[in-house]
Amino acid sequence: MDNHPHSRSRWLRGISLGACAAVSLTTLHLQAGAPAPASKNPVVPVEAVDWKARTISPVTNPIFFEDAVIRSEIRPIFAYHNIHDDFLGGGDAQLYALQIRYALTDRLAFIATQDGYFDINNDAIANPEGWMDIALGFKYALIDDIENEFILTPGFTFHIPTGERDVFQGRGGGEWNLFVSTQKGYGDLHLSGNLGVRLPNNGSEQSTMLHYSAMVDYHTCRWFIPFITFNAFTVLDEGGNIPLNTEGYDVINFGSSNTRNRTQGALGAGFRSRILDNVDLGFAYEKAVIKPEGLFDDRFTLDICIRF
Repeated sequence: MDNHPHSRSRWLRGISLGACAAVSLTTLHLQAGAPAPASKNPVVPVEAVDWKARTISPVTNPIFFEDAVIRSEIRPIFAYHNIHDDFLGGGDAQLYALQIRYALTDRLAFIATQDGYFDINNDAIANPEGWMDIALGFKYALIDDIENEFILTPGFTFHIPTGERDVFQGRGGGEWNLFVSTQKGYGDLHLSGNLGVRLPNNGSEQSTMLHYSAMVDYHTCRWFIPFITFNAFTVLDEGGNIPLNTEGYDVINFGSSNTRNRTQGALGAGFRSRILDNVDLGFAYEKAVIKPEGLFDDRFTLDICIRF
């Protein structure tokens, strides 16, 4: 190698130019589609979980407290109802029912909210039993805001008078139920509400009533999701069928003739347990809290939500 300073300078410049050329060729090769070295710890995107997956359907007032969330489910229900002693001497009643909801789209669902068999044990009315009316309808999630954990769902059902008159069904030419349900989430805490009006086709046989419900639940874990509820009914226009001063809450529309502006309500508490990913077991206890209590002393409700 020539030790002259100018020779060494030319040699160093040659090495630099060669290194730059090699880097340039490597960059062009990568840009042309050559695979980059795989990362040892690739970043995997986390999918957002829909907040509605942790919400629950109401257990109390199952016929009129409709869930705002669109779900497909089969829901067997059993209720043991104690009749207040001041109402025709008291007694008890049992309800065996099956509800069906089917999501036609992610926003629209067909709902069948009332059917089943009603057994009343009350000597004053000869201990009747028989089939309930059938109620069918639809609900639509008008607002479904996943980011803000909010859903608003209006809907309707029509109670077809197919039941037996012995248990105060099959009367009035049918009854419409127009409602709106809503739910708001705050993490594991959820607030649910429902507001609706019951409009009979024959106002002389059945009363026109406003119904409203509220529920607070907290998802402590999948096995224990406690809740408290309040359900009430206010008579807007009394019927002329029976001379009573109270109405029949959720299961009976007596068409009582002395009930205008009368409000009846029950406070409830209970829990749901997610025994399988698609099966919720529910239990609730309710107690009438507004006088006169009418036929409602207290009630135990058990249901199973089987989703598909």
